[in-house]
Amino acid sequence: MSETTKTTLPIVQMARENTQFREVIFTGDKTQLVLMSVPEGGEIGGEIHDGHDQILIFVQGTGKARIGDAETEVGEGDLSFVPSGTYHNFANTGTGPLKLYTTYSPPEHAPGTEHETKAEADA
Repeated sequence: MSETTKTTLPIVQMARENTQFREVIFTGDKTQLVLMSVPEGGEIGGEIHDGHDQILIFVQGTGKARIGDAETEVGEGDLSFVPSGTYHNFANTGTGPLKLYTTYSPPEHAPGTEHETKAEADA
């Protein structure tokens, strides 16, 4: 799917239907919207975004969030906020994919970025 110019989206449905590890669906001047699907047993991977706040909203599955020194379980309906400069990782601890959408402010990825798998994202 290429990036959209629509300003209203059925985002929960889109996130649940997404099968790609990462898919950028909208990039503005100050914010980016990305769909993610983390496979069973997988993780996003530990990282720090300097200069980028991130919000993750979980729509399906269960996982473990590590943000700074805190660890907590996450699932459908949960939101995690990652302040700029904070180490974070999200792991799928359930059965089936962990589905979410996330925003970066300002944008983190090149517009139109698509990664079918984490290995492709890491490459």
